[in-house]
Parts: sequence; structure tokens; C-alpha cells
Amino acid sequence: MATPFFGKRENETSTTARPGSANAYASTGVSSTLNSASQTASQSNAAKPVGEAVATTGGGKEGGSKLTVGPNIKLKGVEITDCDTLVVEGFVEATMDSRVIQISEQGSFKGSAEIDVAEIRGEFDGNLTVRDKLVIYATGKVTGTIRYGKLVVEEGGQISGEIMFGTSGNAKPAGVNKLGLQAA
Repeated sequence: MATPFFGKRENETSTTARPGSANAYASTGVSSTLNSASQTASQSNAAKPVGEAVATTGGGKEGGSKLTVGPNIKLKGVEITDCDTLVVEGFVEATMDSRVIQISEQGSFKGSAEIDVAEIRGEFDGNLTVRDKLVIYATGKVTGTIRYGKLVVEEGGQISGEIMFGTSGNAKPAGVNKLGLQAA
């Protein structure tokens, strides 16, 4: 009998198979394709090691290329290009132009970013231009020069620095009193 980790399992004709086990399916005449399908699924769902940086291309809901900087990873002094989605769970010091940035609670980004959509649960420090929508969650903190198209700040979220509405050269300073925001 071959191990399930290295290839397709041979059909067994054992009568002592336990119900619910892969051998039970083989002994009842169910095709070994079920074994191969579940084996492939379990291999593709294997957990990533903590602290891993992963770049992928493919069709998740974000689509396109995705770079994940895992916990305990520090990525410094780089320019990130051709990345549709950046997920920051560690520390990133970079310049980037992307479609989406997602900073987790423990994540931190320092530098310059031009983004379509930004979701900040951790910290961002630097120049941030969000062409469409900037969302700062309760645990999020954004400081520096911020330009945005739309702004959503959850209760507890922090934003401070030079804050402007609009992303083109005609950006206007956001009226602090008009929006009901307090500059820190």
C-alpha cells in the first residue's frame, strides 16, 4: 500500500475497513478518485508557516497578484510594483503603487503608497494617496500626508497629519471641523 502523501492510493479489498475511513470507500467500490481529490485538497490547504512572505498570482476575490508579508517578517527599502493586493501582517518599509493594501492589526507600513483601496487595521506612517476609499478600523492608526477619495473611520480609529480630500493636483485640505474629526 502506497502512502497517501506521494501519489494515488491503490484500491484495497480489506473487509476490516473502518466506516468513514478512506479504506472504507475503497472496499465499498467507490472510486479511488475520491481519495485523490481529498488528498489534493488537504495538500493545497496546508497551513503556511508563521512569518512567511508569499507572492501569488491567481483568482481570489481580489484577483491578480497578491503579496503577503507575514507576521515577524520585516521588508525594508524596497519598491513594490505590479502587485494588485498587498497584505501586511509584519513590517514593511517601501514605496508602492497598487490596487489594494490591507494592513492587519499587528501590521505596520512605513513609506509612500498610491492605492485604490486601503484597509488599515494596524499602522501606516508616511505619504498615503488613496484614489478610491480609505477605511481606518478601530485598531488602525494613519499618520503623515494623507489624500483620499472617500474616507471611513471606525470609532477608535486614528488619523493625523496633513489630510486632504481628492487625489489629484486639486486636492483640498479637509475641513477638520466640517468633518467632525480631531487632528491628533
